[in-house]
Amino acid sequence: MNIKREIESSVKDESLIEKRREQMIRGAVTLFKEKGFHRTTTREIAKAAGFSIGTLYEYIRTKEDVLYLVCDSIYDEVHSRLDRLDIEKGSISVLVSAIEHYYTLIDEMQDEFVVMYQESKSLPKDALNYVLNKELQMMAIFERLLTQCVENGEIQMTPKEVVMAAHHLFVQGQMWAFRRWALDDFTIQEFIDMQTKFLLQGMAGENISIQGAKS
Repeated sequence: MNIKREIESSVKDESLIEKRREQMIRGAVTLFKEKGFHRTTTREIAKAAGFSIGTLYEYIRTKEDVLYLVCDSIYDEVHSRLDRLDIEKGSISVLVSAIEHYYTLIDEMQDEFVVMYQESKSLPKDALNYVLNKELQMMAIFERLLTQCVENGEIQMTPKEVVMAAHHLFVQGQMWAFRRWALDDFTIQEFIDMQTKFLLQGMAGENISIQGAKS
């Protein structure tokens, strides 16, 4: 369930609220990435967004609100793109498409993903819980898709393996944002194709024991 934190605004025009908050997100993400959450001031966010500090406080109440908005913007985009797919169909082709949609989004929102995880450690407990719960909601979309694939006989996995696979593909995609500096020789499409291949090979089903490989 997509439960958003309520952020107070003294403005009643919803379209204007959305526009101004999008401007805030763009300005804040750049600042958070360069300076960190705590060293960035709301005045700097307002300037980067293109309006006054007074205008800023018409749309948010605290600096943490901006980080909530960043988090929500990521979740909303993930949800929007994966909603276009027939998750309930539960096929390998849908899984491949879902991975491509998600990894492409990471490519487009690299800074947002980096900021969300880089700054989450410095958040107060309630704010941190909000960010972590949003991540679990995103990951659950893939878990549901993998479960449907199992139920439809497309793949064979135990419930625990489904959970692990969902976490795996979710985190591996984020590597594109966090390890981008080391992956200059790869295009995003090459990254998607290779990661998808690795994931599908891992789920393909050879029952390989790792016991003999352990010292």
